[in-house]
Amino acid sequence: MGMDRLTQPQTVDHGTVGQLLGSLCVRYRFFGSAPIGNSVLGRPIRCLTFGSGPQCVLMAAAFHGQEWLTALICLRLCEEIGEALLTGERLAGWDIRRALRDRRIVWVPLVNPDGVEIAVHGSASAGEYADLVRDAGGDVYGCWQANARGVDINHNFNAGWHELQQAERENGIIGPCARQWGGTRPMSEPETQVLVNLCDRISFRHVMALHSQGEEIYWHYGEHTPPESRLMASVMASVSGYTVATPSGLASHGGFKDWFIEAHGKPGFTVELGKGTNPLPITEFEDVYQKARELLVISLLI
Repeated sequence: MGMDRLTQPQTVDHGTVGQLLGSLCVRYRFFGSAPIGNSVLGRPIRCLTFGSGPQCVLMAAAFHGQEWLTALICLRLCEEIGEALLTGERLAGWDIRRALRDRRIVWVPLVNPDGVEIAVHGSASAGEYADLVRDAGGDVYGCWQANARGVDINHNFNAGWHELQQAERENGIIGPCARQWGGTRPMSEPETQVLVNLCDRISFRHVMALHSQGEEIYWHYGEHTPPESRLMASVMASVSGYTVATPSGLASHGGFKDWFIEAHGKPGFTVELGKGTNPLPITEFEDVYQKARELLVISLLI
């Protein structure tokens, strides 16, 4: 779009995301940013907002520490939308000014700031939980997905949590660890509560959760899944080459989109960005973003 990119390919942590959010709000004055809560270690969880229309959509990213690339992808989307709104240029074929006229968009690019800090910087960034994190593998490259207390945020939502806990135990997951432990009770973690409170406060028409990896779109959870959800997922898949899929095993319960569907009876989606092994290398950022770009734009408009 003929401008200096704010969202250059780079490893991002809590500080980088905060700086980028601030820069986006300076460049694009129609964006707003505010804290919506804090992590276990008190790091602010911030959102970026646009619009005041009646149709509200939420996009959240970086639920898992090693999936920090999803935060940068979320912010690149914000930047491209901001530029299209500023200049009137089309984005992925869409007249963004017209398409977002009745929309309110909320982005939460970094749901799990402590987990991302640990994934990028190791156990020394875990404050009072440094020993726990070190002993649980926090200094092993490519290992850490949980928050600072060793709870996997996307196993902590109140959707089939007790069934998930049983499955975790059967797989030997019984306490704080790098991934896949759902905690001592559903909604125990402040990061989980931040999203629950946000969704209970704002009537979102649907929500998007960005994860990596697999190039898949999950749309279904239980009997409260709205009938339009599959069609919406199919549209997103058709423009991206992603696959409409159903999670299995320990990914079957406890997730954000699972809770949103069950609690609110509205569409919720998990998009697994890119393919490979987490953390996806930063050298693949542009390719991952470009393949998912139209999917991400349409997800806010559909």
